[in-house]
Amino acid sequence: MTKATETARFLGIILLTYFIFLFNIIPLPQIIQEEILPVFPWWVLVSFGAYSLGNIGYHVYRFRDCEDAYHELMAEIQIAKDDLKTKGVTID
Repeated sequence: MTKATETARFLGIILLTYFIFLFNIIPLPQIIQEEILPVFPWWVLVSFGAYSLGNIGYHVYRFRDCEDAYHELMAEIQIAKDDLKTKGVTID
């Protein structure tokens, strides 16, 4: 089973459960039915957005330069320049 299929199945189960409770097929206490369930999707969306921004901010803060990758890239660029020079291409 692919990751997309697993995700779709999980979201389908969550949505089905939400709609069962929202349309009172399985009764819940009145306060949950009228005040919490209608705003629950917005709460999930805002929570996901806050988590995403926090995660991105943390990883930007922890970002480190990769010295080895820089030197490897510079070596590959030099090899490409040398190869192009042997083929008659002029490079600035």
